[in-house]
Amino acid sequence: MASIDGSPGRRLAVLDAPSNLGLRPPSAGTVPGCYKLAGAVRDQGLVGRINAEDAGYLTPPRYDRGAWQPGDGVFHAAAIAAYSTRLADRLSALFDRDRFPVVLGGECSNLLGPALALRRRGRYGVAYLDGHSDFRHPGNSRSVGAAGGEALALVTGRGQADLSGLEALKPYVRDPDAVLLGIREDDEHAAEARAAGLPVWAAREIVLDPATVAQAVLSHLGRDELDGFWVHLDVDILDASVMPAVDSPEPGGLDHPQLRALLTPLLAAPRCVGLDVGIFDPDLDPDAHLAAELTDTLVAALTG
Repeated sequence: MASIDGSPGRRLAVLDAPSNLGLRPPSAGTVPGCYKLAGAVRDQGLVGRINAEDAGYLTPPRYDRGAWQPGDGVFHAAAIAAYSTRLADRLSALFDRDRFPVVLGGECSNLLGPALALRRRGRYGVAYLDGHSDFRHPGNSRSVGAAGGEALALVTGRGQADLSGLEALKPYVRDPDAVLLGIREDDEHAAEARAAGLPVWAAREIVLDPATVAQAVLSHLGRDELDGFWVHLDVDILDASVMPAVDSPEPGGLDHPQLRALLTPLLAAPRCVGLDVGIFDPDLDPDAHLAAELTDTLVAALTG
């Protein structure tokens, strides 16, 4: 793989960033279990199997919504903003050492950290692999609150300024530089994303020929005006029958071979600069067989 500045020899570096701050509690008195994702895939030998440097662990703030009520904006906003800035700093140090970060989340608002780090450096795109558009914002919804469901809106400059405008760098990703992949046909914000200029491939289109879709994405994100692109993977892009251990499992998604066929060429592209993975909840996978299958897919895609 080429480095972020175009030189060869970049090495993978696995960084745990297990924030669950952007999800609603699964039930009263509980917290989302996706913060255990990193441990679950590490237990499957991810770091050694991809011959990666261990870049450590970025401790997240405590999950505590306190007295938050609907209408108060994004809950945990201050904590998410602070964590995103710290994550951007850690990633900037890895980029400076010519590393290809593999960020183990976490939930989708973890993308704010990579997006901010790359916006500091130039103009970068994002391939957003997700079963949902995560394009909710105050202009289209009254249910703003969980940043995980607003992550793509936030990184493209929509939503409250304390998250979408960190370091006065809004937007972190321009609309035409974000590609949305894997949403279901009934996604309520897909039409708005398309109207804003984001290329969108629904899961139904991808399953027919994921390799061809990947090449179309690479053609779009390989434009000369871009310095590179980041890949965001929410594992609920997978069909609910394949990956039920997520907060919002949906039918009509990809299977593991289809995800590998889509993800492998994206990660192998010289312009790709990193990957974050989120939403897998090991609390819903007591025998760890889903963690094993997910890790196998990540290993295949990162070493392909």
